[in-house]
Amino acid sequence: MIPYLLVLLSGASLTFAFAPFSAWPVTFLAVAVAVRQLLRTPGKGFLCGWLFGLGWFGAGISWVHVSIADFGGLPLIASVGAMALLCAYLSIYPALAFYFTKRFFPSRLWPLAMPFFWMLLEWVRSWMLSGFPWLSLGYSQIDSPLNGWLPVIGETGVTALVILLASAVAVLPLFQRWPALVAIYFIAFSSGWAVNQYNWVVRDKQYQVAMVQGNIQQSLRWVPEHDEPTMQKYQNLTAPLWDADLILWPEAAVPKLENLATPFLTDLNEQAVEHNTALITGIVNFNWESSEAWNNLIVLGKKHRSDEFGDYSYFHNNRYSKHHLLPIGEFVPFEDLLRPLAPLFDLPMSSFSRGGYQQTNLIANGIYLAPAICFEIAFPHQVAANLHENTDMILTVSNDAWFGHSHGPAQHLEIARMRAKEFGRPVLRATNNGITAFIDFRGNITSRLPQFEAGSLRSPVITTRGFTPYRYWGDYAVVMLTSMLALIALYLKRRAS
Repeated sequence: MIPYLLVLLSGASLTFAFAPFSAWPVTFLAVAVAVRQLLRTPGKGFLCGWLFGLGWFGAGISWVHVSIADFGGLPLIASVGAMALLCAYLSIYPALAFYFTKRFFPSRLWPLAMPFFWMLLEWVRSWMLSGFPWLSLGYSQIDSPLNGWLPVIGETGVTALVILLASAVAVLPLFQRWPALVAIYFIAFSSGWAVNQYNWVVRDKQYQVAMVQGNIQQSLRWVPEHDEPTMQKYQNLTAPLWDADLILWPEAAVPKLENLATPFLTDLNEQAVEHNTALITGIVNFNWESSEAWNNLIVLGKKHRSDEFGDYSYFHNNRYSKHHLLPIGEFVPFEDLLRPLAPLFDLPMSSFSRGGYQQTNLIANGIYLAPAICFEIAFPHQVAANLHENTDMILTVSNDAWFGHSHGPAQHLEIARMRAKEFGRPVLRATNNGITAFIDFRGNITSRLPQFEAGSLRSPVITTRGFTPYRYWGDYAVVMLTSMLALIALYLKRRAS
């Protein structure tokens, strides 16, 4: 049982590779231990990979249990069971990657073959059942020497590179290939450092941007008696910020439906125009005729700097509607069956309609922003689809109050940093209770607010022009490279036989 225990613990140790711990070398050690145990365990490796995934996700996304236990209304045994079921499902993907690698290739060829299977299964995980690409291994390398490759091959490509390097550590010493192992690591890390010295995009303009963090308790967000105090709190926090070029409020900061909050929004619109600025806020809109609801971002105040009047009117087109909805939280599959079972399946605001996959950028005071609401920032292809030549910044808003004091919000911020590095655009992250932060185009956090505190944050933001290679070709390069490695492995296998 020792190999199985080791592979379970190696998966659990991956938690320390991601934020808030960010010990990126742990990734290589954890995966190498798991691959080494794959050699020692009987069978074709499915159980070995599944246990690795169970440790990986069981510890890494334990924050999901916080939202289920605190807001789902389920008894402890049911919430633990739901969490276990989710982790068991996610563990299938590394299990299949291990299985296919061991089933079709001898161990000496695993460093060539495993990146392809891993990349393929991670791609499936990113869209199956609406997709849950959280804790992909490449995110752990945002601060490692490999981060230079992110604008070229993206997080997906760096994940494949991590699998190649880690499996090489596990396998090559068995065949006394120490020089090859040293050479592989030297080339990977030194080339990553070298590529990182090149600027794929050029700096353009500088703007003063401010963000507000209201720190409203999740239990109070949709209580009607707290609507006015919440809106007043955001107004008070915004009062010193009107001289900024752009002001941002987080997801659903205005707790009323848009048509019911029109007087409040009209007043904000007039204040923004009076101060020659614009304000973007999250709000829920409901169409009474079609009975559809949208999780929206809307622009108040000036659309362009030269405008004399505010751009806002109810249902105006300078808005963004969330496309990638969160299962259970924003839509409930089989809702007629599930909603009566438990409060978890009948949460407030859990029946949204989807916005388009590709939407026009928000324009606020002449600044063009590509939006992503909450979970959407974890989907690079969707972010890329909304990045254009004139896009100045990426804007992501969220409400991470669901996850309490867990490490979920820190992982969410790490994902936002990855998008900045991949696409060479600054990212503005406005949240209800943290972590609100400014991220520059190289993925570095320039300033941030502490969690669980109401406050505001102001910072200069430098925009960029041009595209990174990853924005141009997406994951096609990674598919070609990993496929080529797999074909080489197949050729070597056939020649040896």
